[in-house]
Parts: sequence; C-alpha cells; structure tokens
Amino acid sequence: MSDVTPIATALPQRMGSNAGQRATRRDGVAKVTGAATYAADNQPKGLLHAAFACATIARGRVTGLDVDAAKAHPGVVEVITPANRPALAADPDSKPMRFWFRTQVLQDDRVLYAGQPIALVLAETLEAATEGAALLAPTYAPEAPRIGLDEPPYTPEAVGIGAPAKVTKGDIEAGLAAAARRLEVTIETPAQYHNAMEPHAIVAEWQGDRLVIDTPNQAPVMAAAAFATWFGIAPQNVTLRTPFLGGGFGSKAVLSAPQILAALAARMVGRPVKMVLTRAQMFGPVGHRGATRQTLRMGLDGAGRFTALAHHTIAETASFDEFIEAASTPSRLLYASPAIATTHAAVVNDIGLPGPMRAPGEASGTAALEVAIDIAAEAQGMDPIDFRLLNYAETDPMTGNPYSSKALRECFAEGAKAFGWAGRPLAPRQMTDDRGMLVGWGMGTANFPCPMFESEARATLRADGSALVETSLIDMGQGAWTALAQIAADALGLGLDRIEMRGGASDLPDAGIAGGSGHTASAGLAIEGAGAEAIRQLAEIAAADPASPLYGTGNAGVVARGGRLHAAGDESRGESYAEILARADRTALSGQAKGVRDPAAAGAYAMQSHGAVFAEVKVDPELGQIRVSRLVGAFAAGRIINPRLAESQLNGGMIWGLSFALLERAEMDPRSGRLLNADLGEYLVPVNADVPSIQTLLVHEDDPHVNPLGIKGVGEIGTTGTAAAIANAVWHATGVRVTRYPIRLEDLMEGLA
Repeated sequence: MSDVTPIATALPQRMGSNAGQRATRRDGVAKVTGAATYAADNQPKGLLHAAFACATIARGRVTGLDVDAAKAHPGVVEVITPANRPALAADPDSKPMRFWFRTQVLQDDRVLYAGQPIALVLAETLEAATEGAALLAPTYAPEAPRIGLDEPPYTPEAVGIGAPAKVTKGDIEAGLAAAARRLEVTIETPAQYHNAMEPHAIVAEWQGDRLVIDTPNQAPVMAAAAFATWFGIAPQNVTLRTPFLGGGFGSKAVLSAPQILAALAARMVGRPVKMVLTRAQMFGPVGHRGATRQTLRMGLDGAGRFTALAHHTIAETASFDEFIEAASTPSRLLYASPAIATTHAAVVNDIGLPGPMRAPGEASGTAALEVAIDIAAEAQGMDPIDFRLLNYAETDPMTGNPYSSKALRECFAEGAKAFGWAGRPLAPRQMTDDRGMLVGWGMGTANFPCPMFESEARATLRADGSALVETSLIDMGQGAWTALAQIAADALGLGLDRIEMRGGASDLPDAGIAGGSGHTASAGLAIEGAGAEAIRQLAEIAAADPASPLYGTGNAGVVARGGRLHAAGDESRGESYAEILARADRTALSGQAKGVRDPAAAGAYAMQSHGAVFAEVKVDPELGQIRVSRLVGAFAAGRIINPRLAESQLNGGMIWGLSFALLERAEMDPRSGRLLNADLGEYLVPVNADVPSIQTLLVHEDDPHVNPLGIKGVGEIGTTGTAAAIANAVWHATGVRVTRYPIRLEDLMEGLA
C-alpha cells in the first residue's frame, strides 16, 4: 500500500508518504468545538423522551406497577409494561444472528438481575419521564439471589465469542508428576463495568415502514440487520447512524434491551423517541467483564523449564444466557511447555449478562498468568525476564505453527532498557526512595490476537482531483477517521487533504466490526483495494486514449502519485487524474472492493500482537497506600499507520490496566444482589494524578502474513500484562503477594506489619 500505487499486480507494494505519519486527528476540531454529533444530540420534530423503571431486586417477579399514577403525571404520554408491550418479530429468547444475546425486553414479569428494565415511560420532557418512572413504585415477589463464584459450577461448551472452553496438549498430570518443582496459585479478578464517556443512547424514528436510528454502535451494518430482525422489516429499511462514539470497548458492539425497547416505543406511539441511560443504568443491561477465579498449576524441571502448565478459570455468567470470560486462553499462547491445559467452568449468577470488555479474556487471563509466571521465576531464583526467555515459545505452543511475526524478545529488550530494569535487585523489599517509600519493579507480558472481519469500501475519484471514500467505519475515539484516511490517501496516490471520508452509517459499504483491535486492518484492506480498483480503471482509460501521454502503456505498468498517473520507470510520461477524467467526459470514477484475510495464511500461522509492560510502584510502609510512579510499555503490533494514535491507544490501555490492578471493582451486596457502587463516585477509575509517568515504545515489526497491509492492531493489547506488572511490582516493593484484584491497602497491611 502506497501513494505510489502499482497498477500491475506484479509490482511490489511500498510504504506511502501518508501511512506511518503522526497525523493529527481529522475529527479533533469538530469534537473540541462541539460540531461532532453524538446520538443524544439529535432532536427530531415531535420527540418524546423515554425513561426506564429498573428492578431493585436481583431475582423474582414484579407483582405490581402503579401505571395509573405514572400516566396521571403531567407530560407523561405512555407507559409500556409486559401487559401492553407490542409484539416483536424476533423471539428475545432465541439467537437468530451472530453476536446475538438473549435479553429482557418486557416479555414477562420475571426479574433476572438488579437493574433490569421492567417498564418504560414516555413523556414530553426527560424530567416528566423520569418522574413518571419513579411513580410506578414496583412491588415484587423476591427470591434469594445467586451471587458469587461459590455457586455450583458447570462446564460450558464455549467461552468468549465461540472459543472452545477446553483446549489441551500433552499429559498434564504426567508433566506435573515428572517436575522437579510444582507450584499452584489461585487468583481472583472482580466484575468490572465499562461506563464510557458517552452513555448508551438512542433516538429512534419510524418513517412509515422505515426505521431511522441514531445510536452509538461498533458494527452499524450488523446492528441494522439485527434491528430489522427484531421488527420484521427488510434490512435496507433500517438506517443506523453512528458517526461518533464516546467510547465503546465492546459494550456497544451488540444491541441491548433499552435500544430495542426505545425503537419499539417509537413505533407504538408514532413519534420519535430518545432514550439515554443514566450512569447507574449503565451497570446492568449493557454488559460487563465477569468476575473470575483462576487456578494455575505449574511444573518446572531442574533448569526452570515448564513440564506442565494448567490454567483453570471459574467465571460468572447470567441465568438467561451465557458469556464466559475466556481467561485461561493466554496460557495456551505465550509459553512453551510439553503439556498445556486451558479449561473453563461457569457459575450462574443473577446478574446482567457479562460481555466483551476491552481485551476480553486476555486482560483477566494475563492478570493471573503473569503473576503466576513471576511466582515461578521467584521459586527458581531467576530474574522474571530471564525466566520468560527460558520458556519463550518460538512457535505456537499448541499447534507448532510458526508465528506470522513475533518481536516479543525485542519488546523485552527495548522495554527493559528504557525502564532501567538491569538495576533491579532480585529479592523483594530492597529499594526505598528519599521519602522512605518502598519501591518495587515488576513486569508482565502482553498479548492479543489479530482478528479481521470481512469488510467493504468504495473509493470515488472526482473531476477536481479529490476523492471520496465510503465505508461504515466506526471511530469510538481510536482515530479511525484519521488512520483510514491515511490508508486511503496512499491507495489513491493523493495527499491526505484531498481525501473526504464518509462513514458511521449502515447504508454505506460494510466496514465490519470496530472491535477485537481489527478495525484498521479490516476496513483498511477494503479501502486499499477500492483505491487500487479506482486507479486501475483510471489507468485503463488513459492507456486507451490516444491523446494521453500514457496511451499504450497497458500492462507495462502505471503508478499513482500526487494526483497524477505516471508510466512505470518513465516519469516524463504522466498526467493528472483531472485531465484523464475531463477528456473522458467523466465527473467521477468509482472502485469497490472487499477486505478479507487469506484463509490459507490464517490456517498456517499463529497471529498475535505482543508486548512487555514494566511498572514501578511506591508503597507507604505504614499505611499500605500504593502509587504507580512509572509505566513503560514496549509493543510489537505489526505495521503502525499512525504512531501518534497508536501511542494514545496503548497509553490508554496501560491506564486501564492500572485501573484493573488497583481500583476497579463492582461491589455486590450478596443479600440483595444489588451493586453498591453503581456510579462514578464510588466505582473507582484513574485520574491524571494516578499516572504521573507513562512511556510507550513502538517496536518495529514486519508481518507479511497477517494481511497485505501488515497491520495487527493496538486497541487492546496495552490493557493486557499491565495489571500483572503492577501486582508484581507491589510484591517486589513489599514482599507481600496479593492474589486478588484490585490490590487494596488492607491486603498489604498484615504483611507490612
């Protein structure tokens, strides 16, 4: 891919002048001036506001709602309950589509978790709707809730998004029996809730049998098809607009009950309806990272090499559907061992359904695995990096397939050098600062897969020498408007300022899912193909035109650069796109293409991004207070389209890992099944003062197999490895090994005494 775009497919692709540059966000001015339109900013004529009444018990039945009181409130237009909810075309207890979860859309009076929507109030103002919802005053027949990881476990068939729950290689028990040293550790991670800057919201309007929706969504074409299924209409009769998202992190990849009910309400009353979840309502119906209890058993030979590695996860899931955090997965990806077993069990809780949350599986899994690895290194008396290098996987540990690329050694080396790791004492509690704070250094390995989703794009060259690129790209803050425009500019041989991007809507070519760190690779490959197709057509016109300097070039080859076509190897023969189109009496020319990974490469290579995170913590020896004073991360993630944006994503991922390690925890009352901290006052997340120094290193990596662009993705890998790096640093500072997250001062005080 390049701004020197070869027409003959035999010519090699080269790096362009736009990709690889630290371009500033193209959407930045719109966002800081308020011109960027988010879902809740839309105000169609005749708009009604929707507010939910949510269950205050975790399990049981709703026995009463004071609908008359709510309807009598000034401004209230309608109250929707299971008694009058119009029928839906789809069964909420079925799964007719990929990425479809069962949901509660007022189909009955059952309460399956605290925070579940149990009624919807429509009113002329938000205040009236909110007050009407409060007047419903529900009564219940409660049942004892099932809460916590000590419920009876069962073995699921799949975890995450369809991954196998059990993957094994070799004989674990024999490997443990033969080991010179056997170790076992159990580590718990809590339930965590993504609560993005922009809450879930929807503005739904029916125009006859057409549904127009403004809602934040990470996969607009797929979501439009889901809405069509729910309402029994053709997918082309749904237009879903989502040009800007204030964060998604997986929670906005699939439809939730509030969105479906708002669209249903709009059809019922014949007026547009707006629904915006409150902060408290974000803790329940829109997914979260489920709690886990992970047990790792390790066998080591006399030199410290693995003879066996077993990783078993117990994870919470809901009573009405199944999403299980695939936390054991990293143990089959990172270290060489003759015997590996990654297994999962689930426990049913009366909670909202867990779901994908930034680095699902890998974030929780590395938080446990990388602590276990440090425990093994300590037992062997080895430096943590040396132990990891001793057990380094040169090929995929489970299949033996080669990696499409793997620069993890370089990540260890470059990260350690930048951090100053060589000065780290092996034993804990050996370093203090000038204030008497205990100082500790820890590290963790980061990894994340490199998925791709089938995508489409259209590129149109215009008579004025500019181009329009159309695809349903999603920018939830990661910079897609900018990075994909850089790819488009190189594919079309134009400057970045000559590219107009159109995205964020379901009536555009499908860019796939903005998730799994795969959006830039997926949509980018389609954009590059569409640009190449447009240039190919333009070259054919020029080569067949006797008036063109490129007449007769044919298969000799033409390259595109700076808005001009040139004969390959002869810069004197060339002309502008505008000139070619003008002589052909064309105002525009379009190319369309799909992006898809080569299935042969997918089966032949292991495809992962890798990294190493280093953390310094300072711990007050009297109070147990922990501060992270430095984070350094080195990441190898294939080709980086925009280093500025990539560093921002990786910084954000490491900050999220800090939050995982020290702050985030959903506090559940086991008696009622209700969250005790369903707000941003008591659900703790980092602020700027919590991250005084953070450094990201981009380690060069060429990957000819992962996709033709060599892009792997950076959105999630920064979150992996970071929590463990901090936990390991806390041990190094204090000598106290805490095996539950987040690490609290009460976990340290007894050991510090």
